[in-house]
This record gives sequence, structure tokens and C-alpha cells, in this order.
Amino acid sequence: MSAIVKFKPLALPAALLAALSGTASAQVLEEVVVTAQKRVEGLQDVPISISAVGGEKLNDAGITRMADLQTMVPNLTMSEAGIGSNVYIRGVGSQVNQGFEQSVGTYVDGIYYGRPRQLRQPFFDLARIEVLRGPQGILFGKNSIAGALNLVTNRPSDEFELQLSGLYEPRHDEIDTSLIVSGPLTDTLAGRLALRKREMGGYIENIGENRDEMETDEWVGRAVLEWNPTADLTLTLKGELGTFDSIGRNSVIIGDAVSPAVTPVVNDYTKKGSIDPEYSNNEYETYTLTAGYALGDYELTAITGYSGYDYDEQIDTDFGMASFLQSPASEDFEQISQEIRLASPVGETFEYIVGVFYQGSETEYVEPVRLDLPTVNVMLDRDYYSDSDVWAAFGQLTWNLSASLRATVGLRYTEESKEGGRQLVLRNPDGTVFNPLGLPAFSELGMPLPPLGLYPHDLDGERDEEVVTPMLNLQWDVSDQTMLYASASTGYKAGGFDARSNRGVLPDGSDALEFEEEQALAFEVGGKLGLLDGAAELNIAAFYTEYDDLQVSVFDGVLGFDVQNAASATTQGVELDGRWQATEYLTLSAALAYTDFAFDDYANGACYKGQVPSQVIDGVPFCNWDGNTNQFTPEWSGNLGAEFYFPLGGNLELRAALDLMYSGEYFAAPDLDPNAVQDDYIKVNARLGLGSQDGTWEVALVGRNLTDEEILTFANDVPLSGAATSYFAFVERPATVALQAQYRF
Repeated sequence: MSAIVKFKPLALPAALLAALSGTASAQVLEEVVVTAQKRVEGLQDVPISISAVGGEKLNDAGITRMADLQTMVPNLTMSEAGIGSNVYIRGVGSQVNQGFEQSVGTYVDGIYYGRPRQLRQPFFDLARIEVLRGPQGILFGKNSIAGALNLVTNRPSDEFELQLSGLYEPRHDEIDTSLIVSGPLTDTLAGRLALRKREMGGYIENIGENRDEMETDEWVGRAVLEWNPTADLTLTLKGELGTFDSIGRNSVIIGDAVSPAVTPVVNDYTKKGSIDPEYSNNEYETYTLTAGYALGDYELTAITGYSGYDYDEQIDTDFGMASFLQSPASEDFEQISQEIRLASPVGETFEYIVGVFYQGSETEYVEPVRLDLPTVNVMLDRDYYSDSDVWAAFGQLTWNLSASLRATVGLRYTEESKEGGRQLVLRNPDGTVFNPLGLPAFSELGMPLPPLGLYPHDLDGERDEEVVTPMLNLQWDVSDQTMLYASASTGYKAGGFDARSNRGVLPDGSDALEFEEEQALAFEVGGKLGLLDGAAELNIAAFYTEYDDLQVSVFDGVLGFDVQNAASATTQGVELDGRWQATEYLTLSAALAYTDFAFDDYANGACYKGQVPSQVIDGVPFCNWDGNTNQFTPEWSGNLGAEFYFPLGGNLELRAALDLMYSGEYFAAPDLDPNAVQDDYIKVNARLGLGSQDGTWEVALVGRNLTDEEILTFANDVPLSGAATSYFAFVERPATVALQAQYRF
């Protein structure tokens, strides 16, 4: 399996490529290798919409978080909110709720990462990241209803390798260092050790605490052993431990101030005012054992995995200089999984992959919220748990109808069972149950507070689901350089239990605990074209997907969020990408995506502040969302890139890169409030490096967001702010220039 180097997506009009053919015909692009279909294939041979970013590109750009990946891949939006993370592809993703798994499945060396907190784990020493758009319901399966992120870490090298690297960014006091040692240990055993430490002082000035936020401290260590006892057997054992801690948050207040004492700083993306403690301490560990065995021309693969994490954090939920709302929280999560699959040899009339999959997981979440108002002082003890067991059998068969025409059918059968529950108890500050009137009926859980939407409850439930997700794909090699494809596929995301509602019964009379599964039906046509005798590539995909019962989280207007299923939605659009080896030393790249997302039937959507509700049920306002777009869904997005490598003589080489990322405007708030819209922007990143031609050493300047764009990654109403149009918002980092150095031998 080869790593990807010097690569980014590109989309250039064919007319422009043809006009420049006279200067590029002698150049040939380096092949990009992926494993999106559980086989080692060239990117241009995979009949789906897929982008790939190599590990060298990620390292050169100084990318250390999953959320930064969106700058390189159109139609992908990633952000971190107060209590969770958001990943959207083609306008579809999961909102913030500890009861949700991600609609975009993430897989690290074959292990499924479905929890939002797993997406915040630091990542480095990667071979590549593959972004698959649209439902991936056969070979990936588990909850990949909107797409999949396939992360592949580096394996031990055949020869000894030592790499030291460091990055220093003075504006925010960022220091990032790593050490990688890799190579053979015996004739049959090789190993790799990767260590990384990162600290940052923060980029938001908190005038209440007189410090910059959020301060970050990350550490991660990964060890890999690869054993080849025979020519047919390979065993790979990987263990990873890490922590990622922070003090404060990168949140600000926008809009109108609730009051000068609460929000003294407004509409300033570099300052905030907060006095309550805020921190997040996270620990995680992952272990993976992968066995590959050659049965003649067949390949048997078994992947055993364990993933677990725990965190505790304190959140200043009033977001200001007041101290009336605090939300401490902690979560423990454990997951084990086993996948076994058999792949037939390629080149036969029939090629297939079959397998079975099992995963079991346990989640416990605790959130004791403190509410201290002039009229009431109460604690909200929220406890949530969910246990899940899922197993699946899957198969994908390709029929080579001729040398140029192939038909692929796939089928996955999944059974999933879940148990879960949530308890909300209202307590006085001394820990006794909140019951100021002394009524016996409320002696166990506390007296409700309807004006604040607080209703003590104790709920639990069980779910059993069975689903079959089929897929059909047709692929035609028009020539050695051109491939066309068409596909129809289905997707599925399991239902579950709401972790965050403050009520026991929804306005429609149902328990405020359980939500149903999502379904998707997707169609896609596309083509992958080689141009200029292999010097350029142009890829295009058009998609249309219908979603039923989308899982959404609706703000109750006061303190909580209720999960429900939106009836239906449609997303459609076009994506283009490709690349061009313009000269021996210059590679140009670009990508463009258009997305049209609309809710087709959604009568009970959230209302933003000041919006006239279409109906009010049990005191909760609802607005009709028919025809609305979704959060984090720009209509247009794209990027342009150039990478330049030039030998200077004396074993020196100049390396330069320029990347421009464009995003159209999008709603940053889940209720689609027009006062919390992110305007369209162009972000500019650049890199200039000098190093040895053999790659032994390099020093570089790395600039990110050089146009100093102010970018909202998430926004929502300030709790208990009443009619004031006051919002908290999370913002991206402003312009930075860092010094980067690395040494290899």
C-alpha cells in the first residue's frame, strides 16, 4: 500500500486543459492509491465520488485536527460546538446530542468511530485520508448514511527511519513536536513508534479571566508491530494512547448584549467576557489487531478493535460575566468490534467480497447543571446511558460483463439492539430533592419548573432493528483514460435514545426518549477522465439523495433540546475535481461543488428568535421547515491549489504551495437564525520551504488563513436570554504564520 505525496483534488475546465496541452503532454501524474472498496486501487478506478488527501500534504499544511480537513475537501463541513462535533457531507450530518451517532461514519484502520468526542482526538502520522460522499452501506456499513471518512495510519517501514519535526507559531504560542522511529526489528518483525506533543496558548482574549483561550495541551503515542511469520500471513498490532485537554473555549458573543453585566463584549471575534471556570480533560485509548492471510489467490482479513475514552469538563453555559448557569459533564465510552471478510482474486469474471461484522458499545453520560437565578436556585442532575450490540453480514459481487463493462451488486443485512435510559432529578443546592411545596408526589425526582421547561423524569427503553441495504453500480471503461459509472444505493442510521431533553413527554404525547432510524435512497452518475496523455485528470459526479426520518435536535426555547425525526429531505448537486501536472515541477489543482438541500416535509422545526410560529404545542413553538436548507450547507464550495518543487543545486530544493478555499454562506445555528449566518469567504493558506532534494531536512514558513477571515463554526441562542438577539458562537483561528522544521534519516 503506497502513501500519497504531492496530491490535492483538482477540477479545471476541459477547454483550458486542452489549450495548455502543448506544454503538459510530456508530464504524467503520480497515481493516487486508495482502499475505499477494501482493495488497493487507483483513485481513478473507483466508481464513486471520493477525494483523498495524503499524509505529507496534511503534515506540510500543519493540520492536526479532523475539523481542519474541510478546507481541502468541498461538500465536507466539520466543526466543534460546545458539547459535541458536527460532520456534514452534502448537507447531511448529525447535530449535537450525546444520544446521536454520526451520519458520516469515520473509520481509522478499519475501526468505526461513531461518537462525536472521537472526532476530536489528535491525529498525525497518517498515510492518507479518504472522503467518500453519499451513503456507504455495504463495505463500511455502520451508520455511514451521508458518507465516510477512511483514515489510514502509516505502517512500519522496510528500512530504518527516524523523523524529528517541530512547529512554532508565535502569535498564539503554539508548539508542536513529534518523533517517529520505524524499521525492521528482525527478519520477520517490523515496528513503528510515533509520539506527538502539542501546546497552544489560545486566540480569544477573555477579559474576565485576563488570559487567551482556549489553551490546549495534547499528547498522543502510537506503537505498531507488524509480523510476517510466513509469506502468506501478516499480523499487525497497533496501540494508541492520548490526552487532549483545554482551558477555556473559543466562543464569543455576537448580536445584542443580554445586559452589560452579562455580555460586555459583543460582535468581536477576538474577545470574550467570562468568569466561570471552563475546562475539558480527555483521555482515550485504541487497540487494533489486523490479520491478513493469503488463501491462494484469495485474501482473508480479520480486524479486532477496542476503542475507549473518558472525559470530564466544565462549561460556562451563560457565556458571559454572570454566573447563573454552569454545566459540568462527564462521559465514559467503550467499544469492541470484530470484522472478518474474504476477498476473491481480481481479474476473474466474478469478483466478490463477503464478510461479517460485530460491534458492542457502552456509553454513560452525566451532566449536573447548576441554575442560579434570582427566582430559583436548582441543580439539574441528568444521567444517561446507552448499550448497543450490532452484527451484520455483507457481500459485494462484481460481474465483469466484458473487458470494459462491469456491474456490481451489494447487500448488507444488519441487526441492532439497544438499551438506554435518561433520568432528570431537580435538587436544591444542598443535594436534597427540589420540592419547595413539600408535595409527596414530587418527593423522588423533584418538583417540575414548567416556565423553564424542566420536568423531572426517569425513562428507559429497548430497541431492536433489522435492515437490509442494497446497492447497484454500473461501470464502463470508455477508453484507457475515461471511465463512466452510475449507481443506486441505500443507507441507514440506527435509532436511539435522546440524552439531552429536559422533559419526560414530548408535546405530541410520546416519551421524550426514543427516536427512530434514518433511511436514504441515493442515485449518482459520474465520470473519471484522464487528459493530456496522463498529465491531467477531471472527475465529475452528479447526485440525488432522498432522506426519510432525519434525526434532528430541536431547541425547546429555554434550556433544553428535544430529538425528533424530520419527515423527509432531498439533497442534490454536482461535484468536480481533478489535477494537472503542468510542468515537471508544478502541479495545479482545484475542486468545485454545488449542493441543493431542502426539507420536503418537516412541520415541527425549531423557531428562531422573533419568528412567528406556525403552531404552539404544550407551550413550545414550532415552525414549518418545508423548503428550508440545512445547517452547515453552503450552496457552493471549492478550492484552488498550486504546488511547486524546484531544484536549486547543491542538493537544495525549493518547495512552495498555495491553497485557496471558498465557501458560500451557510447557517451556523441549528434553528437557521438569519442573525447567525456565516458569510461567504475565501481562505488562503500558503507554505514556502527550503530543504534537501533527498528529503533529509527541511525548514518552512506555514501560513494559514492569511486573509484573516472571521469564520463562525457554530452558533446558537444564549440560554435564558429571552427576546434579546444574543448568540454564542465558536470561531476559527485568525491569521497565523508558523516556522516548521523536520529532519529525517
